[in-house]
Amino acid sequence: MQSFCIHFDPPINNRDLNNLSIKKRCKWKFFLRVQSRSLEVLIAFRPNTGEIMSKYNVPADVPNDLIDTYIQNMDAATAGTGKMNLFACDQKIEHLNDDFYGEGIPATSNDPGHLFEIGQRCHDAGTLGVLAGQLGLISHYARDYPNLPYLVKLNSKSHMVKTNQRDPISQAMWDMDDVMALTHNGINVVGIGYTIYIGSEFEHEMLSEAAQFIRQAHELGMIAVVWMYPRGKAVSNEKDPQLISGAAGVAACIGADFAKVNYPSAFDGMTEPESLAVAAEAAGRCGIICSGGGSLPADAFLQRLHDQMTVGNCMGAATGRNIHQRDTESAVRMTAACHAIICEGASVEKAMEIFNGN
Repeated sequence: MQSFCIHFDPPINNRDLNNLSIKKRCKWKFFLRVQSRSLEVLIAFRPNTGEIMSKYNVPADVPNDLIDTYIQNMDAATAGTGKMNLFACDQKIEHLNDDFYGEGIPATSNDPGHLFEIGQRCHDAGTLGVLAGQLGLISHYARDYPNLPYLVKLNSKSHMVKTNQRDPISQAMWDMDDVMALTHNGINVVGIGYTIYIGSEFEHEMLSEAAQFIRQAHELGMIAVVWMYPRGKAVSNEKDPQLISGAAGVAACIGADFAKVNYPSAFDGMTEPESLAVAAEAAGRCGIICSGGGSLPADAFLQRLHDQMTVGNCMGAATGRNIHQRDTESAVRMTAACHAIICEGASVEKAMEIFNGN
């Protein structure tokens, strides 16, 4: 008989053990399913060898000999949980300096090094998934912080040109060869990111580029995250829940592992988090991560995040301003609070205790 040991953090209790079951499926593999609070682990065993298969869905365009690499990158990006606490550091282009200098923003935020200091401290504490930023920004700081898990954004645009002037388009500034140059220099790149503006007259160009980059990333055992934003003259409401759900489905169709979307407004008769759950279902095996949005009081932000995870069925969150528009100590504690909700299923009360340093 094959024996094995599974370590859970947080630990499971006797009530959780009652949820343990073994099932046979498709005559060729067995599944052991264990649920611990909000965390579910699915482990598959090949019946003849007892070999443990992947705990994640591995896309079929990942080469068989790089499945382990893909799993390692997914583990790094999600703290081994499949749920992503993404630190969004791509706003130096997207929002120019509006998010980094001004009234109510700590002076330390203006220096991009602030982002990497936060990232490293959170990574050391085990509370960060990935730091997402443009390749050029990462290359400036990554030799000082080579072990941080990086998600390299391949395209970006500023917010200067409005949709009443021109539909948005954001095309790649780098390619996978540039990404691999970082990895060859010992930088821990685990995946790539790309923004698509659904509804723009230029959506086809962005969809085509993103689809090719996702395919190339998978061929290298990396993960791929897309930012999916309905935007353009054809889009009357960028937070329309039907459009957000549609964008989530598009992300699945081009092969993305995760899709970042804006928090939708509510369908008639539903709440906002319930409407987000429609998008999460529409995305299928592509995990939905929700945008953190503008800065909020800590309790309001963490309550919204909790709703997005528990009701909206998200697989994570992408948080920028609600982390980096704080002094370093507060930013590190906020990242830890987000990790607790996203990856550990913590309550809002517990997350606030973490944020307050209790």
